[in-house]
Amino acid sequence: MMKKYSALTKYINFLENDNVGEWIVDKENDDSSERPIHVPFVSYSITVKKLADDIYKFAKESDEIVPSKYAEILQANGIEWGYDSMMKADASELDAQCILALLIASLRAERFCDGALLEFIESGAVTRWLKRLQELDEA
Repeated sequence: MMKKYSALTKYINFLENDNVGEWIVDKENDDSSERPIHVPFVSYSITVKKLADDIYKFAKESDEIVPSKYAEILQANGIEWGYDSMMKADASELDAQCILALLIASLRAERFCDGALLEFIESGAVTRWLKRLQELDEA
């Protein structure tokens, strides 16, 4: 039987065992007008880029969540759209809709703060959320 969340949970092993991304810091330029320093950014692995695409695709095709409503869903579950609150959320008590909202929120955070997604992945939060979806699939 096909698991409902397998399109997302298949990434668990990759996130735990692969290099998901790294900060690229400009050490070549000296900040002169001819050689301005480039702003540091995170270069994400192909796996993380695919995961992000699959999260958005799943959300778009799912009847469980409207992607633009992620902040409202988090709020309804007592979670603020912010790093600390999202990190402290007890995934074991959350339903699939809220887990999907957390995943979308972590992707959206990257648009406002370079490296936010990397922190959510490296801290284990994204893996924890995906494992919760796996649990829900097996229930």
